[in-house]
Amino acid sequence: MKSNIKAQKTDMDYILIHRETVQPNRAVMLFHGLTGSPYELKKYAKFLFDNGFDVYCYCLPGHGSHPIDIHTVKESDWRNFANERYQELRKQYADFFVGGLCLGAVLALNLAEENKDVSGVICLSTTLFLDGWTIPWYNFLMPVGLYTILRYYYTFPEREPYGIKNEKVRHTISKLMSKNTVAMDNYPLSSIYELLVLSKKVRTGIKKVFTPALIVHSLEDDLTSTKSAKYVYKNISSFYKEYMELSDSYHLVLYDNEKDKVYNKTIEFIDALSYKRNITLKELQNRKR
Repeated sequence: MKSNIKAQKTDMDYILIHRETVQPNRAVMLFHGLTGSPYELKKYAKFLFDNGFDVYCYCLPGHGSHPIDIHTVKESDWRNFANERYQELRKQYADFFVGGLCLGAVLALNLAEENKDVSGVICLSTTLFLDGWTIPWYNFLMPVGLYTILRYYYTFPEREPYGIKNEKVRHTISKLMSKNTVAMDNYPLSSIYELLVLSKKVRTGIKKVFTPALIVHSLEDDLTSTKSAKYVYKNISSFYKEYMELSDSYHLVLYDNEKDKVYNKTIEFIDALSYKRNITLKELQNRKR
């Protein structure tokens, strides 16, 4: 089945630009998760903006429009869309970081594989494998549905705990999801198939990632275990990489109990890269003398 999804910007995009005379030299482009929206990145984006970054959060193809679109979107639509946005923006900044949550983290890794000028990649709840503790409930159906035409007709409902351990936040998110205002309330099998195709592609080329990387994953992730994060950490060729595990969160780490740790670790990671780059530049300048 050919995709008829046209990659375009939507009114769900969340973009924060500093309007001062001198524009920041640093920017971050973030991608949301499967069946999600830029809304799930909003607070994180604002935090990065307040720390001096221009921030771009785009709604991925198949999301934020008619629900039927998610059933026909292809992983190539996601890759092409991400790369087009990256090429549009990269030349405007000295430092340009990419990152994301779930599917968004996989897309960020793909960008780092294909573009050697990515300054750093931020991988949150990277979903290379669907093996979280809520998955076995329907795992036996996967071989039948994923690799046949049946994948275009079946969906699996999003259910408790909605990727969030904090009960108060979970209650708020579940009410918003029931109105389809921030995310879809189900996972179409076809979109899961496309995520797995993309994940396999990224695993195949992961040694081509030389970009510095921050990898954050919860020990209790309900969608994907730490196997995904550890696979990334072990196999990327980055000279500088950090791995942080969370012990009191589920999949949506940007909204759960340890969100502040994630926010602060991101800035710490980026500042460390800036420090290392400045030291390297000084060493090169001294050698030229």
